[in-house]
Amino acid sequence: MWRSRARALLLFRSSILRSLPPPLPSPLRTINRVPPPRLLFRFLSFSPELLPDASAAGSPSASSDPSDATSAFSDPADASEDASEDNLTSLWEEDAGDAADVFASATSDPADDVVDEVAVARVRAVVESTPEDQIPSALADMVVDFTEPFLSAVLLSAESFSGKKLLLLFKSAAQNNPAAKSLANLEIVVNKIADSDEIDKMNAYLLWDLVKEMGTVPGSVNTQMLNKLITMFWKLGKSKAALEVFDLFSDLGCSPDGESYYLVIQAAGKKSMVDAAWRVCEKMIASGCFPDGEKVGDIVTFFCKRKKVKKAHSVYLAAKEKTLQTPISALNFLIGALARSDTTINTALELLEEYQGESLKDAGMSYTAVIHGLCKTNNVKDAKKLLMRMVNLGPAPGNAVFNFVITALSKNGEMEDVKGLMRVMENQGICPDIYTYSVVMSGYTKGGMVDEAHALLRDAKKIHPKLSTVTYHTVIRGYCKMEEFEKALECLNEMKEDGMQPNMDEYNKLIQSLCLKALDWRTAEKLLKEMEDNGLRLKGITRSLIAAVKELEMEESSKPSQEI
Repeated sequence: MWRSRARALLLFRSSILRSLPPPLPSPLRTINRVPPPRLLFRFLSFSPELLPDASAAGSPSASSDPSDATSAFSDPADASEDASEDNLTSLWEEDAGDAADVFASATSDPADDVVDEVAVARVRAVVESTPEDQIPSALADMVVDFTEPFLSAVLLSAESFSGKKLLLLFKSAAQNNPAAKSLANLEIVVNKIADSDEIDKMNAYLLWDLVKEMGTVPGSVNTQMLNKLITMFWKLGKSKAALEVFDLFSDLGCSPDGESYYLVIQAAGKKSMVDAAWRVCEKMIASGCFPDGEKVGDIVTFFCKRKKVKKAHSVYLAAKEKTLQTPISALNFLIGALARSDTTINTALELLEEYQGESLKDAGMSYTAVIHGLCKTNNVKDAKKLLMRMVNLGPAPGNAVFNFVITALSKNGEMEDVKGLMRVMENQGICPDIYTYSVVMSGYTKGGMVDEAHALLRDAKKIHPKLSTVTYHTVIRGYCKMEEFEKALECLNEMKEDGMQPNMDEYNKLIQSLCLKALDWRTAEKLLKEMEDNGLRLKGITRSLIAAVKELEMEESSKPSQEI
């Protein structure tokens, strides 16, 4: 009995499967094996009563006790029919794989995406051997279905294609099969052209036109692709084209990322389009989307080099709010640029607080620049305070930093502070250089303390065997100013004894002072002869001055004899 029912069930199922329309493609390779539908159970059971629903049998409220099932169906005839139905159900489950195979035949098979390598090689050979202007017709004559994976395989294997051939291949394939015109394939074309060593300008613009055309369809263009185009135009020096790509991001359904902002700023900077670069930078700051800290440092440095220091500072602060770590080299550059201007020197002073811990060892140049800037604005108090901070906390100062402060103090006549700083230098193991001594001696002579300057000159000779002519010149002029000509001549002779040859300035200053203030034309004539022996020629006006003083003295000496 049950065998005949089973055969009837199989015949019925096969007729149902043959009459079913092909199912819609599904990503699933198999379907779940489930019991036959409730209505089909009813048809096969030959029972006037409705059978319980399969889902109800699996619900939590259904009893799992076999005794409950027996009590529910106590009729022997019904029990026999249930047994038959159980057998039929087992047959259904055993053959459920057949139904799965029927539905699976209509689904997508990965084998369908297998690319014919022979056809790929044939297309590649045709494109390689065909002149560019004949490629569209040559591809149109080929019996090839340019599916998306097929075109992708051809593009990826095209190692020697020119940019023009890549573009022609892509467009021809898209005409053959619009499905080949995909984002993935367009990315391959963009990457190959943009990354090539030699980029043709015309191909670059043709590629940009293709991307704009593709961009009319949502999802056909992405941010990484547009970044490649900006990089390509940057390499070509086409800053306006790079800016055009950036301006069309939203029209193409894309949003710029930190790399986009960085690339277009660098492209604009290549042609010194500072205002355009700043416009992009403002958008970057407003969006809060920054490149990495290294590239932020490049942007800061770029604006500093273009003398847009306040803009560079704005970028630095905005990146800092986003907890981006800017390189120390960029911070050094920024502080150095801020320190050059009187209006931003205080900002530079504040930025020194950015150096903490290990970074202090790289801050020497920045501290030096700020101290120099403070001295130029005559803010000697803060300069000296910052110098002492370097002495106590680091970075260790060098001669240049001390010289800046010593020079400023000497100009202001604060010689006691100068002496104190020179002692600090010695305690730090720093030997004052010739410039330091010259500056201090100049400060002494301006204050009328020429003897102190001369004594310092002798001290300097103990440390530096050979001084510069400036040091002697400072003392000689100081004595001349004080009309102590004998000491001036003494210093001049000392200079010659030390192997330093006086130049025309020393002779000229001394001769003029002797003539105008001491009226000592005899000493002046001796110096003139000495100059000529050394190959120096005195200015005509100074020669005339000697002759005039000599003539004046002779006139004065002749007056008493005439009166007698």
